[in-house]
Amino acid sequence: MTRHGATRLLLAALVAAVAAPTAAQNEVAMFGNTPSRNMVSDETGVPESWDPRSGENILWTQPVGSQAYGGPVVANGKVYVGTNNEGVRNPAYQGDMGVVMAFDAMTGEFIWQMVHEKLSAGRVNDWPLQGVCSTAFVDGDRVWYVSNQAHVICLDANGLADGNDGPFTDEPGADATDGDIIWSYDMIGELDVFPHNLATGSPLVIGDVLFTVTSNGVDEGHVNIPSPFSPHVIALDKNTGELLWENTDVGEGVLHGSWTNPAYGVIQGRAQLIVAGGDGIIYSLDPETGEQLWQFDCNPPDSEWILGGRGTRNNILATPVIWEDKVYVGVGQDPEHGEAPGHFYAIDATGSGDVTDTHKVWSRDGEDFYRTMSTAAIADGVLYISSLSGFLHALDPNTGEHHWTYDTFAAVWGSPFVADGKVFLGDEDGDIAVLRAGTEMELLAEVNMGASVYSTPVVRDGVMYLLTRNRLWAVQAGAQSEPLGN
Repeated sequence: MTRHGATRLLLAALVAAVAAPTAAQNEVAMFGNTPSRNMVSDETGVPESWDPRSGENILWTQPVGSQAYGGPVVANGKVYVGTNNEGVRNPAYQGDMGVVMAFDAMTGEFIWQMVHEKLSAGRVNDWPLQGVCSTAFVDGDRVWYVSNQAHVICLDANGLADGNDGPFTDEPGADATDGDIIWSYDMIGELDVFPHNLATGSPLVIGDVLFTVTSNGVDEGHVNIPSPFSPHVIALDKNTGELLWENTDVGEGVLHGSWTNPAYGVIQGRAQLIVAGGDGIIYSLDPETGEQLWQFDCNPPDSEWILGGRGTRNNILATPVIWEDKVYVGVGQDPEHGEAPGHFYAIDATGSGDVTDTHKVWSRDGEDFYRTMSTAAIADGVLYISSLSGFLHALDPNTGEHHWTYDTFAAVWGSPFVADGKVFLGDEDGDIAVLRAGTEMELLAEVNMGASVYSTPVVRDGVMYLLTRNRLWAVQAGAQSEPLGN
């Protein structure tokens, strides 16, 4: 564990800091809506059905790239998504690139984009056509994300349209529809990180500190770890990009990659940064120092990792959720490794040291729960969690008691999202299931979006934003857009 340039003045505000909207001009948006990463919104007025073909309840839609995994997030009148360059917006940018796009939240008008060239190493570090997979964190006039090049990027939310506010004068394109870089931190160049397949972390900002995972992982043969002493999670000054601390606890234990996202909460007066390690272990870290508070192994002691995911040990692709002094998380693997039994845990977050044998509140295991990439949603005493196999489970968050299971009959990469008494879940077949929230299962609607849905919906000001593989949609009760294709 090392720390670089951390100042007590900057970090002391962490315990009290809560990233939440404070005013219309300073709205905050992130993956999971709040630092606890609970996939729940208190928004109302969200329709239970809509029709992409006729335009019923569709406010607007816009094409993005051919693959889109980052976002959407909405703040201060803009929607941000991560995608690739297959939907070329500026002829100056040609070929395979990572792209972040910003749209007007009410009209869908394209505002600006930030493009990133691919890493020269190819698919081992930067998988073709996957674009930017990081979901941005937005606070006021700043946007932070992790690029496909494994750079932590801070942008001006207004792009170059209001002038160049950053120190860079060589941004590609450099016209009004281009992004404006305030600072950039190169995790490969500075920390010798080796992102496996792609850098994907979605940053979390608390006070003046940004936290993100590094995606450090194995080589192309999935055998060696090229950079075992590089960190799996870091903290940066959100204003300057200065490295504050790095944590290397995973080290040579990484199974595949460190791709998930940190969560933050204050549990019985103790601030905790909860990080899913690439070794299948949940780590609680002191946000001020990066030092470990406790750890919990999310695999049985006799589990074994075998190349290609054939073993019984899983890593963690899901983002942990903090709720009522507990951490909720499931295990899984790269979807290319296929379906298999997994585990979902509720962990008492009040301990210290290795709490694997002492702080499990409950778990769903084996044939009761399969591998997952999804983040949980907990609302009104019900926990919703989906698996890669396409099952959406409704459980009691305190006991793990099963209420009901809904089968989407398709793979699920995103997460259940709860708003306005409804649960929304997209799948690889392009369907979004809408179910009534509660202990009794009731399917309200199933809407086909025409392309795979790999991300999770969000709602802002009564409008639900849905990102499919190739389009961004805004859904609003009573809206009527032109039928798609007209």
